[in-house]
Amino acid sequence: MMLQGHFIDTLLAIEYRDLNTIPFAIWYYFRGITAPTFFTISGLIFTYLLLRAKEKGDEKKRMRKGIIRGFFLIFVGYLIRSPILQWLSGSFNNYFLVIDVLQCIGLSLILIIILYFLSAKKTTLFSILSVSIGILIFLTEPLYRGLSFENLPIFISNYISKNNGSIFTIIPWFGYIAFGAFLATLFHKNLYKKRFKLKAIISFFITGILLIFYSSYILSEISKVTNIKLFLDSASYNYLFTRLGNVFIYFAFFYSLERFLKFPLILKIGQKTLSIYVIHFIIIYGSFTGVGLKLIGKTLTPWQAVFGALTFITCVCFISFYYVKTNAFLYKYFRNIFNNLKGK
Repeated sequence: MMLQGHFIDTLLAIEYRDLNTIPFAIWYYFRGITAPTFFTISGLIFTYLLLRAKEKGDEKKRMRKGIIRGFFLIFVGYLIRSPILQWLSGSFNNYFLVIDVLQCIGLSLILIIILYFLSAKKTTLFSILSVSIGILIFLTEPLYRGLSFENLPIFISNYISKNNGSIFTIIPWFGYIAFGAFLATLFHKNLYKKRFKLKAIISFFITGILLIFYSSYILSEISKVTNIKLFLDSASYNYLFTRLGNVFIYFAFFYSLERFLKFPLILKIGQKTLSIYVIHFIIIYGSFTGVGLKLIGKTLTPWQAVFGALTFITCVCFISFYYVKTNAFLYKYFRNIFNNLKGK
């Protein structure tokens, strides 16, 4: 979804971007689900592994590894946006400081660990805090939507404001990570109980439908009862809860097909997501050099974009599988630095 979404969005000609045409409308809608799914499942997997580590008595090691991982993602996020050739030619600007997916997820993982630590490592309290924070972030979106934070250093303000070009900011996107963490606590507690999978699929589907079609109505009714305008404002521009509903439908669909999806190729793709992200970013947006597919411009016809996207997905995965040693070297280097600092 990410690969084809970025490819088509970068190269499809403007005249074909008509939401009144069914194919483009469907593509546009599903593209909007990609990031919420990515963030939610990141929070789910990371937290589930943390809770599993607690069972084995390795939670401190997992927390330390998570902090290193978080800072590593932040570092890579800045690195792939660094226009090194421009710098060498003496041209400098602040655009490389904008925040994208990797920085947002990296900081979110660190925040999850802090939240887990503050909850005294008690799963139930952590679960309640996670879902509460997720709801609070989504509900209060109208309050921070247009804030600029001009008095803060740009390095910090970019994490909470889009005024300088940030694509993803920590709010509201940490909300999806928090909901993912909450789901992880439910999976961890109930995964091996009888008929859990069936109950989970049904729950995901029903909750997803409610969030997609009725969350705005529910927020409006709460506003009427409480006379709090914030609920009405949230209902009027309710993309966060509805997208979470889409994520739950996704989860229900793929969880129901789990036993059919354990092909080695799919599992390998899941292990290479960071490499895939970095490679695709370099090819499309021209990291370091400024030379990428974006230079072609929005010129492709729909069929060219479709076949081009399929070719692009294949090439990126191939490069990731056979010509890149993932992020092992840099990650090991980062971990050694952290351990040396800890030793001091």
